[in-house]
Amino acid sequence: MPLTRRSLMDAAAARFGWRRAYGDTTTVDELLTEQSEAAYTEAADHAALATAKNTDALAVQPGVLDTRGRILADVLSLEGVLAGARSRSLPSEVVKRLEDVVDHGHEVTVLLAAAAVRAAAAHTSSGN
Repeated sequence: MPLTRRSLMDAAAARFGWRRAYGDTTTVDELLTEQSEAAYTEAADHAALATAKNTDALAVQPGVLDTRGRILADVLSLEGVLAGARSRSLPSEVVKRLEDVVDHGHEVTVLLAAAAVRAAAAHTSSGN
C-alpha cells in the first residue's frame, strides 16, 4: 500500500483513537523502513540547526529536557502495553521485547536527565 494512502488511513484511525495493526512482517518491515527514512531525512535538518544554535552547554539543555519528556511519556505508555501483554499472556518473546524496551527507555531518560543536570553544572562552573 502506498505511503500516502496508509498515512491517510492511519490519520483517520488516529482521529478516533484507533491504531492500525499489521498482520504480516513484510508490511511491518516496509513501515519500519519508511519511518527510518523519514526520521533520518529530518535528522539532517536538525543537525544543521543544532550546530548553529547550540553554542554552549546550556544551549543544549532545552532540547535534552524536551526529548526526555517525550521519551518518558512514551515509556510510561509502553509500560501500559507491557502490562496488557502480560495480563493477556501474550507470547513470551513479545513480552520479553517489551520489557527490554521499557527498561532501555527508562535508562535513556536517566541519561538525558543527567545530561540536563550536567549542562546546568557546566554553565554554573563557567561563571555565568
